Amino acid sequence: MHLDNALTKISWSDFNQLSPVEKTPYLMRDNWPYHALIAQQFNREMLDDLCSLATQIRTIAKTKQGSLFLQTLLDDKRIMLYFAQPSTRTFLSFASACQILGAKTAEVRDTSTSSEIKGESGEDSVRTFSSYFDMIIMRHPTGGFAERIAWVLSNSTRPIPLVNAGSGKDQHPTQALLDIYTLQRSFESLGGIEGKKIGFVGDLARGRTARSLSLLLQHYPHIKLYYIAPHALQMQEDILKALEAVNVPYEIAYNPKPLLPELDAIYMTRIQDEWDTDDNTDPVDNSVFCIEAKDLPLLKKTAIIMHPLPRRNEIDTEIDADPRAMYWPQVRNGMWMRAALILSIFGRAHELLAWE
Repeated sequence: MHLDNALTKISWSDFNQLSPVEKTPYLMRDNWPYHALIAQQFNREMLDDLCSLATQIRTIAKTKQGSLFLQTLLDDKRIMLYFAQPSTRTFLSFASACQILGAKTAEVRDTSTSSEIKGESGEDSVRTFSSYFDMIIMRHPTGGFAERIAWVLSNSTRPIPLVNAGSGKDQHPTQALLDIYTLQRSFESLGGIEGKKIGFVGDLARGRTARSLSLLLQHYPHIKLYYIAPHALQMQEDILKALEAVNVPYEIAYNPKPLLPELDAIYMTRIQDEWDTDDNTDPVDNSVFCIEAKDLPLLKKTAIIMHPLPRRNEIDTEIDADPRAMYWPQVRNGMWMRAALILSIFGRAHELLAWE
């Protein structure tokens, strides 16, 4: 089935020169993401709808009858999981979300097992996938590659939607969606996300999760963001300018300890030294950028600790049992939020009304 998509109305060179905000209309269909690629596509109404839908799905899935019902929603769809970059949580989260909805899946997790080893381009590989599947969920180490593939797919003989499961150091929009869902559920009895102080700690220059979540948080009034990182790994100017454009206050800091009593949410990240070869970055002393068990008394009783994982030594394992440790519920939240997004992209969310 050919679905009208605005990317057919613009050349790749023209599209590639647009800012993320300018690209957004080309990625939408009927005011909803067709290709889910960047955080800028999502407004507050969409975030609220997706959070509500994720909760509906998880509630229905609590019974066997509900689980069987959910598996009928996309049992006519086939989804390719194309992960050209190592992943555990994101891959399994998407795979589980597809299973919950009854979609059939296939995977490529190592390009050495595909025809790319024979010299086939990544573009040709993905176009081949589009012949067999109804959606592609893609994680790729090259920044901007997801946008290029979305344009290629939209202008192919069989257009299908693309979901960005992580693109270089640029963005990780579905991680940001599940982070919003985690924040909303955590602060449900405390007035929601509005008015909260949220600190990002660690590698913010190359942490695509922190970048994408920052862009979504601008939709919540009266928040304040804190970026706590080594000088070389501080949040990049494009995100800071985006926040300044909509008057979201932020603060730059280089030690998390003095700020812990103020923060409502602490978003820890690891130092992503897998990028060091590309960036020629000197090793960073990250001993300050961690939370230890002895720091817990400094935190508000209502504060939460988040982490996109995997972690190294940013959070003591002793903290795992503390009720404010939200990184394991955060993982599970990803499955429900990604199921909500996939169902919405296929235009099937209204079918949940059939469940009584």
